[in-house]
Amino acid sequence: MKILTLSALAAVTSLAAVSNAVAQDAAAGKTSFNKCLACHAIGEGAKNKVGPELNGIDGRHSGTAPDYNYSDANKNSGITWNKETFLEYIKDPKAKIPGTKMAFAGIKNETEANNLWAYLSSFDKDGKQK
Repeated sequence: MKILTLSALAAVTSLAAVSNAVAQDAAAGKTSFNKCLACHAIGEGAKNKVGPELNGIDGRHSGTAPDYNYSDANKNSGITWNKETFLEYIKDPKAKIPGTKMAFAGIKNETEANNLWAYLSSFDKDGKQK
């Protein structure tokens, strides 16, 4: 009985730690998003700026945010945004999509890029946090 109780306690503690780590990642990503704010918006009421609004980016096809004038490179990239694709892109946007209008040097730090994705992907297409 003691082993079962200890196993259950360990499982609950592990789940709580994982849940807390995800929340911390998104919080750090929100801070990182400050680098993006000049050109992008996210959340309820987000509008396109110099760059498209980023609501619902996880699973969205590149070049499809409503009412945004994308480069042909983005529209024709064939990219569907997910974590893996975003992490490749954010390191060096112009290398991933040659001809993109995005003038950003990129985020080379893998932890920061992962945190940013955790934040961005926490918003659904309506700008509500999941």
